[in-house]
Amino acid sequence: MNEMNGAESLVETLIASEVEVCFTNPGTSEMHFVAALDRIAGMRPVLALFEGVATGAADGYYRMARRPASTLLHLGPGLANGISNLHNAKKAGSGVVNIVGEHAATHRALDAPLAADIEGLARPVSHWVRTSEHAADLGRDGAEAVAAAQAAPGQVATLILPSDTAWTSGGRVAEPVAFPARTQISDDLLEQAARALDGPESLLLLGGEALTAENLEKASRIAARTGCALLSEWSNARVERGAGRVPVARVPYPIDQALETLAPFRNVVLVGSKPPIGFFAYPGKPAILTREGAEIITLADACADLDGALSALVDALGASGEQPSLAPPLAAETVSGPATPETLAAVLGQSIPEGAIVVDESITTGRGFHPATLGAKPHTWLNNCGGSIGYSLPVAIGAAIACPDRKVMTLTGDGSAMYMPQALWTMAREELDITVVIWANRSYRILRGELKGVGVENAGPRAVDMLSLDRPEIDWVAQARALGVAGERVDRAEDFAEALASAFANKGPRLIEVLL
Repeated sequence: MNEMNGAESLVETLIASEVEVCFTNPGTSEMHFVAALDRIAGMRPVLALFEGVATGAADGYYRMARRPASTLLHLGPGLANGISNLHNAKKAGSGVVNIVGEHAATHRALDAPLAADIEGLARPVSHWVRTSEHAADLGRDGAEAVAAAQAAPGQVATLILPSDTAWTSGGRVAEPVAFPARTQISDDLLEQAARALDGPESLLLLGGEALTAENLEKASRIAARTGCALLSEWSNARVERGAGRVPVARVPYPIDQALETLAPFRNVVLVGSKPPIGFFAYPGKPAILTREGAEIITLADACADLDGALSALVDALGASGEQPSLAPPLAAETVSGPATPETLAAVLGQSIPEGAIVVDESITTGRGFHPATLGAKPHTWLNNCGGSIGYSLPVAIGAAIACPDRKVMTLTGDGSAMYMPQALWTMAREELDITVVIWANRSYRILRGELKGVGVENAGPRAVDMLSLDRPEIDWVAQARALGVAGERVDRAEDFAEALASAFANKGPRLIEVLL
C-alpha cells in the first residue's frame, strides 16, 4: 500500500469527522486535494463557478444539516471572492470549514503573481485560522478545524493548505476532535430573568436556536404565564413557522418602526439574541432601539444551551401547564390582480408547500411577507444575518443538498440576484429542487429608501440613475436558460400562483421572474 500524502490524509480526516460535502472552486494549488476527492469515497464535491457561491452554499448547508461542510478555494484571491458570504455565515452562526490552497513554501519566497496574505484575509471572517506546513500535521489540523467549526453556535474555520504540504508523503488520518459543549446559564441569571418577565411591559426577545418549533412553544408558555411580549430579531438564521406553530413577529427593520415597537418595554430578556440596534446609523436618530432606561438581561447568548435555558425558565415560572398560542391555518383564497408586494405576499401564504425551506432576500418587496405567511403550511424560513448582498441563491444550494427531500424556494430582488447569478448553473448541474423567484423592480429599491433615510432630499437624476437597473433591463428568463434553468416571466398575482404550483409539482430548478 502506497504511503498517504497530505491531501489524502486531510480528506480521510474530514470524512471521519462527518464532513460529507465540499463546495469547490479549485485551482492549480489544490489539484492534489481534487485528486484525493476523486480517489477517496465519502465526500460529495459540488462545483461552483464563483467562490461566493461555494461559501454561501456552505452556510445554507449548515443551517439545515446542523453540521459543517467544506469549501475548497484557490489562494488569496479565491478566498477574497468568497468573503462576502463568509461574513454572512459568521453572522448567522454557521459552521464552515474552508480549505484554502497556498503556494509551496519555496514558491512563496518568490513573490509569485498570486501570492497574498491569506491568513490576513481570513481572520476577519473566521473564528479559527491555521496554515498547515507539514503533511504529518495535516490530519490533526483538519480535525481541529472541524471541531472549531462545530463550536456553538457554529463558527467559520479556515485551514490553509500549501501545495507542497498536500503532495508530500507522510500524511496521517486523525480521529475527530471533541468540540466544546454549549455553556449553561447561571441560577442568578435565571432568577433575574424570571423576575423581569412580569407583564406587558416586559419582552422576551429570541434569536438563534431559540427559534426552533419546540423552543417557540416554550417561549409561548412563558408569555402566557407572565403576560410578556414575544419578538425575534429582524434577521434570523432559521425559524420554524407556519400553521400549528407559535407565530413570532420580528423587530422591524425601519428604525422608526423599530423604536415604536420597542418603546413599551422596560424589561427585555434576551435568549439567543443581542440587544436590538439599528442596521445603520441615521442622522438625528438613536442607534440603540430600546427605550432609555430599559433593563436588558442576557439570559443566554447564542453560544449557550438555549433549549435548556428556555426549559429552565418555563420551570422557574411554573409555566409548563400553559398552552402555547399556535398560528391557525390561512383560509383558502384566490388572489388576483397586478403583482404588488401585497398580492405577492398573499400568494406566498397560499402556496408555500408543507416542509418547504424558504430562503429570503426580499429586502424591500418582502417586508410584508412575514405576517402574511404566518399561517401558511409548516415550513422553515432563512434570513440574511450579515447584510452582504447575494446570499440567497447560494444558500438555497446548500439547503437543497442538506435536505434533498424538501422543496426549497428562494426569494430575491433582481439587484441582489445579480451578485451571484452563477448559482443557477450549480442548481442545474446538481439537479437541485429549487424554485428561484426574482422580484424585478429594475432598481436597487432598498437604496432609494436609504437615500431618504440618511437625509438626502431631492436626489438628482445622476443619483437616481446609480440606483437603477433599467439601462439595459436584465432578462432573467434568458439568463436562467443560458445557465440550464427553465424560467418564465409573470406580472400578475394569479399567474404567479400558477407558476409556483407548476414549479412545486415538478422536480428540479425553476426560475420565476416577477415584474413589479
